[in-house]
Amino acid sequence: MAPRRFDDAGMVTAEAAVVLPVLVFVLAAALAAVSVVTAQMRCTDAAREGARAAARGESDAAVQQIAASSAPDDSAVSVTRDGDTATVQVSASVPLFPGLGPSISVSDSATAVLEPGLDAETSAQRGARISAAPDSRGPP
Repeated sequence: MAPRRFDDAGMVTAEAAVVLPVLVFVLAAALAAVSVVTAQMRCTDAAREGARAAARGESDAAVQQIAASSAPDDSAVSVTRDGDTATVQVSASVPLFPGLGPSISVSDSATAVLEPGLDAETSAQRGARISAAPDSRGPP
């Protein structure tokens, strides 16, 4: 009796039908991870920019505006001045899949030492005067 041969026709189609959804899921997960990492980097950059502005003596409102300009959309910016340092914290909620599913919260903070001659109270007052004065150099 001769051994039976199995017909392999259609096996590639069946394997592709099983693997294709997995590949789509892996691609979507990779894109979501890139989105979260990008938002984290933007929070870090925004906190650093805000801390540098606070160290220069900008007002809290100006620092929040500067940090918010480079932070992810709908992020929260807080400024804390303590003695001769200023800390800016930026946090945001990033949806894993836009319009679908859960979100991940990302945040970062940066602390900078105030410029010489400034303390937390003087810095906030001076910053209010600086931001009210017209700047002939153009935007920062």
